[in-house]
Formats: sequence, structure tokens, C-alpha cells
Amino acid sequence: MHTPIIPQFLRRLVAPCAVLLFGSFTLHAQNTTGFTISKIEPAIVTTPTISYSGATAKSSRPKSWMEIEVTFGWQSSTALSPADKYADDIVLDYYVLLANKNTAAPQGTLLTGQVTHSSVPAMQNDLKSVMYISPRTLERFFDGKIPSSASSAIVDIGVTISRQGQVVAQKSLKSPGVWWPQYQKTSGFLLNKNDTPFASLNSDYYEAVKKQ
Repeated sequence: MHTPIIPQFLRRLVAPCAVLLFGSFTLHAQNTTGFTISKIEPAIVTTPTISYSGATAKSSRPKSWMEIEVTFGWQSSTALSPADKYADDIVLDYYVLLANKNTAAPQGTLLTGQVTHSSVPAMQNDLKSVMYISPRTLERFFDGKIPSSASSAIVDIGVTISRQGQVVAQKSLKSPGVWWPQYQKTSGFLLNKNDTPFASLNSDYYEAVKKQ
């Protein structure tokens, strides 16, 4: 029995439908698990200046970082025992499509990174997660010049939340559905808060990052 050959034009029709279908399943999971993502906020921020004593102060000019802040929530539809009111190993995957289109990256560069939060409380809608792109990384992908604004640096951002290996929520800054699988991923350039000069700042504002 011969396997039917799918014409190229049909493949072009099927692929977007599959992406939309996957996105609808993910959104359904978001509604049934209680996890939601309400906001994705990119911003350009400068390296924090921290005063200290006991060593020679070294002069340097603060540079610009890309900060990507995510607001998410967890509302349980059932009563939780005291032991279940906090969740560990809540994983957020970030997909940041840079607006650095060139010959080497005609669609831009998709940076990917992951952060795991622990002791995430239930019944709250204003939980915060954050990731950063360093000044050197921005210079690297933008021909030596750091973009002046988040809007000029980014095409789109996607974020997913996973628990126990299953995606339970997803959101995109601009585009509908799950668009990031179609791009080649570049990992190692998105940093969680603990790996940046911002580590000691706003400790009570962001959810705790699990040490790897």
C-alpha cells in the first residue's frame, strides 16, 4: 500500500492549522489548571549602581539591559490543603524574538531561556517573574549598538508556564497562538535574576528562583 503524497500547497495549509490547534489546546489547559499569564512587559533598564566599602571602587559607565517582566497567577478551583497551597518547580520558558534581521538572521534571532520558581503561592493573580538580556548580548546581536527602546529591539515575546512537565499556560506579547516553534532557537543568552547585577534588588517583588 502506497503512502499518499501530500501536495506542497496542502502542507502550507496544514502547518498553520496545526499551530493554531496546538495553541487552542494550550489555552484550554491554561483555563483548567488555574494558571494564567496576564502581562508581558519588556523594558530597557540600566545596570544598578551599588555603593560599597572595603575595596577600591572601579569606575564604569552603567549600560542598558533588556528586562522582561511577566505577571502570572494561580487560582485553584478546589479547596487546597495547607501543604498544597504552595507549588514548587513552576517552570517559565521565555521566547524572545529580536528585531535584528540581517543576512545571517533574516527573521531575527529567537533567544530562549528558562527559569524555575519555588514556593509559588496559590490564589494570587499578581505573581512576578523576570528574565534579562545583558548589554553585551544586545551589542552582539545588534551590530555593536544597544537598541534605545524595547519596542525597537523586539519583534515578539512568548512565555509558557509548565508544571510537572505539562504546559499549563501560555501568552504572547503580540501574536496570537504559539508562533515560536517555527524559529531556530538560540539558548544561553537569557539570564534569570540571580545571574545578574539585579540579584539583590526587589527580592520580595519577584517569585523565588530555584537554584540549579
